[in-house]
Amino acid sequence: MQVLMVTGYKPFELGIFNNDDPAVRIIKKALKKEIKRLAEEGLEWVLISGQQGVELWAAEMVLELKDEDYDIQLAVLTPFIDQHSKWKEPQKEYYDLVTSQADFLGTISNQPYTSPDQFRNRDRIFLHKSDGLLALYDPEKEGSPKFILELAEKYQEVRDFPIRTIDFYELQTIIEEEQWENQ
Repeated sequence: MQVLMVTGYKPFELGIFNNDDPAVRIIKKALKKEIKRLAEEGLEWVLISGQQGVELWAAEMVLELKDEDYDIQLAVLTPFIDQHSKWKEPQKEYYDLVTSQADFLGTISNQPYTSPDQFRNRDRIFLHKSDGLLALYDPEKEGSPKFILELAEKYQEVRDFPIRTIDFYELQTIIEEEQWENQ
């Protein structure tokens, strides 16, 4: 696998309202562990659309791995221009900080948001540009990642396309491992 698409929940879908929430550290740890494993197997690029939550946290983990001398690159391809223009200031600053360090930054539609079709177009393009999907998603808690996962599962019918999900059970396991280590 050379190009991995990463997606998952937006913060509000998880009840997270700032990046200092302890849950963010656990999510980042799970994302980093999986991206690191794939990088050791030859992963070259991580592709995100720059959405708040899992995508930007994954991007931050890619940047950490780059600092640890992993040969991995980050591509941010937004579905439309100024995707973050209506976000609150702290989220805009975080987005700018992360995306300013990306190896590739582009946009699919050179227009501002006009319709949900821009997200569907992004999903189709991402599937064709990537070799697999990593998603933080638990089927017991539906949310925005459901749509790309359904599309990716249909895509698997015509192409070898690995899908790896990190669910809440896996996150709970990380919490328990940390508690065990700290005893």
